[in-house]
Parts: sequence; C-alpha cells; structure tokens
Amino acid sequence: MMLGNLSEVSEFKLLGFAEISHLQPLLFVVLLSLYILTLMANTVIAFLITADNTLHTPMYFFLTQLSCLDICYLSVIIPTILENLMVGTVGISKARCAMQMFFFLFFGVAECFLLAAMALDRFIAICYPLHYTIIMSSSLCKSLVAASYICGTAVGLVHTFTTFSSPLCGSAINHFFCEIQPLLELLCGDTAPRETQVIVVAVFAIVSPFLLVIYSYFHIISTILRMPSAESQQKAFSTCSSHLLVVTLFYGAAGSMYLRPKYSYCASVDKFLSLSYSVVTPLLNPIIYSLRNKEVKEALRKKWRKINLVW
Repeated sequence: MMLGNLSEVSEFKLLGFAEISHLQPLLFVVLLSLYILTLMANTVIAFLITADNTLHTPMYFFLTQLSCLDICYLSVIIPTILENLMVGTVGISKARCAMQMFFFLFFGVAECFLLAAMALDRFIAICYPLHYTIIMSSSLCKSLVAASYICGTAVGLVHTFTTFSSPLCGSAINHFFCEIQPLLELLCGDTAPRETQVIVVAVFAIVSPFLLVIYSYFHIISTILRMPSAESQQKAFSTCSSHLLVVTLFYGAAGSMYLRPKYSYCASVDKFLSLSYSVVTPLLNPIIYSLRNKEVKEALRKKWRKINLVW
C-alpha cells in the first residue's frame, strides 16, 4: 500500500520469516526454548550475585545489570517474533511499533555502554590494583550505569522520533520487529540524510564505547605482559577473558548491522544478524560468565548444596 506519510496509517505489517515458512514451526520451538533458557540463566546469575556477599564487587554489580538488560532486551522482541511464527504476517500498531523501536534501542545502546564500563572496571582492577577499591566506588559504579541508561534513552528517542516523523511510502516491514534498517526501506524520496543520521548515531552508540574497550584492553594486555610470572598473567587474563568474548560477539554483530549504508541492506542477512545479537548473545552472556568464572561457579555450588540440604 503506497502512502504519503506515516501519520496517515495506524498499523504496519511485519512480514517476518515469510521466505522460510516451511521452517517456522521448528524456528518457533527453537526460539521459545532459547527465550526460556535465557530468562532462567540470567535470572540465576542475578540471584546468585545478589544473594552471595562474596560477589558484591563492582564487576559483579555490572554483571547483574547486564543480566537485567539482557532479559529486558530480549523480552522487547521475542513475543512479536513468536506471534509472527505462529500466525504469519503480524499487524502492529504505530504506537506499539514506536515503543518497540525505542525500548529495543534503549536496552541495546545501554548494553553497549555498560560493556564499556565493565572494560573500564577491568582496566582499573588490573592496571591499578592498589587503588581499585578507592576508584571503583559504589557511587562511580552507579553513575556509570546511570550514564549507560541516559545514552540509551537519548539514542532511542532520537531514532524513534525522526523515524516516525519521516514520510514513508509503504506499511509492510520486511522484518520480524520494528528495526531501523527495514524501516529505512520505506522512506520516500532522498534517504541519504536519514542514513547518515543512523550511521552518526551508531558511531556514538557503538564505536565510541568500543574505542574505550580497545583503549582499556590495550593497557590491560600491556600490564599483563609485564607481570613476572606466567601464573600471574593467566590469573589476570582469566578475570577479563569472559568480558572480552562477550564484547566481541555483541559489538561485532551490532556494528555489522548499523555501520553500513542502506544500499548494502539485505533482508535475509539482516534478520540473521538481528537474531545473533538480540537473541543468541543474551543467552551466551550468562553461560560465558558462569562457565569461565570460578567465583560464580562456587556460588552456584554453595546454593545447590543448601537446596539439597533443605530437601
């Protein structure tokens, strides 16, 4: 349906996975299972850190925030995806679409900056261990988290407002939720200014925190290499290897999605990229941090022993 302006319509059509309709039942089961596992894994991580006093440190405070962000981030889009897989093309109101875009960007950008804050925490812990408890105070940690949420709010508002105030020439979104890139496909006329805005905001939301991560790890690796023993090096690196793996997965997928022009957009590829950083990464985060972290595993074992004693 050709339209002159988005304000003239009250509903969009999410086409979802129409090109692989024969696989939709299987995909529904897989995504529902991943969603349940992600909720359980992140909830367990947050509960363990909150309940165990030995984990009340800045690193685990940030990890709790990351688990909460992952739960919210995934919950913004998974219900729509599952609905799409059950009934095919889904109608979504303009208000719901705008809210979905805003909260998806809000939680996603907040996670970008939170990962940068976690890199800063590891930088201080390894490069300035004697001053760690003084520098990484409770107030600083809370301020870094608050700054992450403020940045997420700003990016979400900018993109949502400009997208939903731009003239569009269609109402069918070739995606499984209200994502920026497929909505760019619906813009009328010259889309270059809007594409430039998306890339500029993406540079702020993705590249700038990623540069902070690179800066932190440059000094972290330099410090580790100067340590006198291999055991000290291994111990120091083990405290940040999980975070480095999570950063690589998240920034890699998000950067490949947003830091490119519209002409390179491919619906099927971008749906896969969206699934990788919005569905798979939130599940991998608690698995990576728990399986590679002795303190988390020990806290889990203690809680499990207490549960067995009760029963």
